[in-house]
Amino acid sequence: MKAVVITRPGGPEVLKLEEVEDPQIKDDEILIKIEATAINRADTLQRQGEHPPHKGESEYPGLECSGTVEAVGKDVTLWKIGDQVCALIGGGGYAEKVAVPTEQVLPIPSGVSLQEAASFPEVACTVWSTIFMTSKLSSGETFLIHGGSSGIGTFAIQMAKCIGVKVFITAGSEEKLAACKELGADVCINYKSEDFVTRIKEETGGKGVDVILDNIGGPYFQQNLDSLNVDGRLFVIGFMGGTVTQVNLGCLLARRLTVQAAGMRGRSAKNKAQIVREVEKNVWPAIAAGKVKPVVYKYFPLAEAAEAHQLMESGKHIGKILLAV
Repeated sequence: MKAVVITRPGGPEVLKLEEVEDPQIKDDEILIKIEATAINRADTLQRQGEHPPHKGESEYPGLECSGTVEAVGKDVTLWKIGDQVCALIGGGGYAEKVAVPTEQVLPIPSGVSLQEAASFPEVACTVWSTIFMTSKLSSGETFLIHGGSSGIGTFAIQMAKCIGVKVFITAGSEEKLAACKELGADVCINYKSEDFVTRIKEETGGKGVDVILDNIGGPYFQQNLDSLNVDGRLFVIGFMGGTVTQVNLGCLLARRLTVQAAGMRGRSAKNKAQIVREVEKNVWPAIAAGKVKPVVYKYFPLAEAAEAHQLMESGKHIGKILLAV
């Protein structure tokens, strides 16, 4: 099969489409003939040598995919050859085929094309596991998403609106703010021209928001704490701005704040399986009802993975960037 290989740590130019060995499936795995995969920030970090795959996972980038079942392991009963599926994977999406544990596989959501379905597994599992399963965001609460126009952000806006949450977002251009507004965001803040803490306090009568989803890290940490309501929860999923900061911890006690952090790739197979089941139960019906829609900015052929990475790192996109296989 063909797969995108990271020839050495570096910029997008190190990604090369090469002929490689087909993956071999285990007894509890299926082999997916890939239709599409998506670009995620973790892929760009892996390319730079900063986020290697975990032991036993494919060395090729790509953390989600959609496609058709080509083979099944002897212990597999949930899926059969010919089924159309999408999946959360530990690596290997930038390829023509991938082996996936059966419990990390999902049906194609109703009303979504096979290619579009590749945009959902990673964002749905990340958002549902952090904001809903862990931070317990619920109806009537307020929610701030940093990077509202990202793949994570565009999904989180729609999912939060489904359950009756007031959504705040930050983004860096009028085009991105408008796109977030169109998806249902209630308060859209340009972080380049506005102080988001001040704006949030104004919009909430000085209280702050109940939950924050942050991918910036260090530079926003104190500002995030200052933006939270009593019993507020901050969930950190990335460190695009850096990992080091100085913080006044007094507000944690004064307002009973909770700070948590997690990624998706490093979770155990058992934990991923639990999250995938929760996503199918709680998210897939919202997609089938048309309440949550795929937001795909651009498709690239697999051979143009380098160009797709360049776009991801430029920050110009809104929603997901997909590779069509």
